[in-house]
Amino acid sequence: MSAIPRVLSTFAAASVAAVLALLPGCGTRAPDGVALVGATLIDGRGGPPRPGMTIVVREGKIAAIGAAGSVEIPKDMRRVDVSGRWVIPGLIDAHAHLARWSLPHYLAWGVTTVRDMHGTLDSALALRDEVRTGRIAGPRIYTAGAMIDGLPTTYSNAIPANRPNDARKGVDRLVNAGVDFIKVYTRMDRPLLAAVTDEAKTFGLPVAAHLGLTDAVTAAGLGVRSIEHLSGIPEAAVADPSSLYAAHYRGFFPGLTAFEQQWPRLDSAALARVARSLVEHQVFVVPTLVLHETLSRLDDPAVREDSALRAVPAQQREAWNVAGMVQRAGWSDAEFNAFRRARAVQDEFVRIFAAAGGRVVTGTDAANQLLVPGYSEHRELELLVAAGLEPRAALFAATRDAAALLDADSIGVIAPGKVADLVVLTANPLEDIRRSRTVERVMVRGRLLSADSIRATF
Repeated sequence: MSAIPRVLSTFAAASVAAVLALLPGCGTRAPDGVALVGATLIDGRGGPPRPGMTIVVREGKIAAIGAAGSVEIPKDMRRVDVSGRWVIPGLIDAHAHLARWSLPHYLAWGVTTVRDMHGTLDSALALRDEVRTGRIAGPRIYTAGAMIDGLPTTYSNAIPANRPNDARKGVDRLVNAGVDFIKVYTRMDRPLLAAVTDEAKTFGLPVAAHLGLTDAVTAAGLGVRSIEHLSGIPEAAVADPSSLYAAHYRGFFPGLTAFEQQWPRLDSAALARVARSLVEHQVFVVPTLVLHETLSRLDDPAVREDSALRAVPAQQREAWNVAGMVQRAGWSDAEFNAFRRARAVQDEFVRIFAAAGGRVVTGTDAANQLLVPGYSEHRELELLVAAGLEPRAALFAATRDAAALLDADSIGVIAPGKVADLVVLTANPLEDIRRSRTVERVMVRGRLLSADSIRATF
């Protein structure tokens, strides 16, 4: 789940259905597919951009790619001129909290796959399956269903575990329900986490961890596949994490506050030691820098004036209740100043981890407080570059490496035989990562959609 407890609001089902019903009208897939002609292709595999390419799509997959004149286009196939455009793989938000209203927002921003971290179990699975079967339009969804947490659980809809056997039963329940991976939360101590990872291994399911009572190196040794929000890293970097654990035991907000306040006190040598250990264990890191950046600026009125927020339904903006959350957390100038100092050190860890060969993956924590679905993915890309990644590496984090985290070899790159999930941009993101926002069209499962037409339904 997110680093910020949120109030879930229910929007009128009829309104949501009306929005989603409009999406098929935003684009067309001819019976024999579509050919995108003339774009510069950034295929996500690491090679140089290839100008003047033709991409042929049939039955939801990439059928052929080649320079103009080298690829045969059937006469009855729809041709779309994308000259002067750049095509990249569909983006992946690997840490999100889905709601029905958010689905078109992801598509409009070129996010074609979402890793859903927690919700009410039955509802999360139902939403995933509705998109999979084509009943509603949206990005492909991989979901944890409901997370497993120690007692007392932070969220009432989490699966509780007081003893290791409870944790194993929680995994079994999720496996039987059909989740795609397991998510654990902050109140899982070492014995509980060990039980979860061991049981999940039996069924071949990866474990994603938002840590609190276990440090990141210990969690990696137990077999956790991904570390969310940079959690557990301060606990692993300090000589004695007992004060941090005590804060997590007191509650969610005390634990989060102590975690953020610890970052400015960490030294580079300790960060490098933790990074090397995580790389050795082949753990993915989903830093959600956009979450940490947003937390650090909640006292800045300008944060609430971002024009992208206007696309979020008013009822959801009211449910965020940022002022109330800050009051509940007890945050004042001292805490926000510490959070802002933490940002440079968090960036340093990401830079060290990536330089050591670690795999960084984009995630946003949307749609929690002030984190706009889809749009926040582009902010995350920008923050990764600001932290020291090259634009190409940031795009890998949102495509190829995110697909590897999902064990989904059919997405994340543009190549013959792969799923036709891609984004058409009007500017080159390798020159300036902020140009990833220039989404003109998005293709999901071979269906080509206009970004502006989708936004008109918000």
